[in-house]
Amino acid sequence: MTKKVEFLFDFGSPNAYLASKALPAIEQRTGARFQYVPVLLGGIFKATGNVSPVIAEAGIKNKPEYGMLEIQRFIKKHGLTKFKFNSHFPVNTLQIMRGAVAAEMDGVLPKYFDVVAAAMWEDSKKMDDADVIKAVLDAGGIDGAHILARIQEPDVKAKLVANTEDAVNRGAFGIPTFFVDGEIYFGKDRLRDVEEAIAG
Repeated sequence: MTKKVEFLFDFGSPNAYLASKALPAIEQRTGARFQYVPVLLGGIFKATGNVSPVIAEAGIKNKPEYGMLEIQRFIKKHGLTKFKFNSHFPVNTLQIMRGAVAAEMDGVLPKYFDVVAAAMWEDSKKMDDADVIKAVLDAGGIDGAHILARIQEPDVKAKLVANTEDAVNRGAFGIPTFFVDGEIYFGKDRLRDVEEAIAG
């Protein structure tokens, strides 16, 4: 029986971008297919009392530097030469996360994910500006005006809220979060455990 494997993401997380780049190889090795689930990281933080590592680790000697070292190791291991920290960080991702829900409903989430993730973490685009979002989507072969119209629709807004609430109810406190048949794993550094759980 095929296991249900989920990848909960928000484009505001650089670690979600990095993790996503390792997923195709896991899929190839295991035969699994990750279900990409858009959630709102800000909503998760609010519901759980969590904050971003940038805030949580401020003033802690050596820990932020170690975090960056781990990122560099991951980048090197997976050959992610295009990654660039977004110069507009932090970016309010509400529009592009609603856009992800709309793209999922329209059957184009894989393409949408690739286009928006690259804009955020390769091209350093200001992805909380509607004009920038439209231009990025149009250039990527997605109807930007259509997506921007869709993100105002009640069912799209409600679905993102529901996804986020469900994530918290199942134990999520940050992004990226993975579930393998309902078992939770947090962070890109747990991908080996995720793969073992899929194969086990």
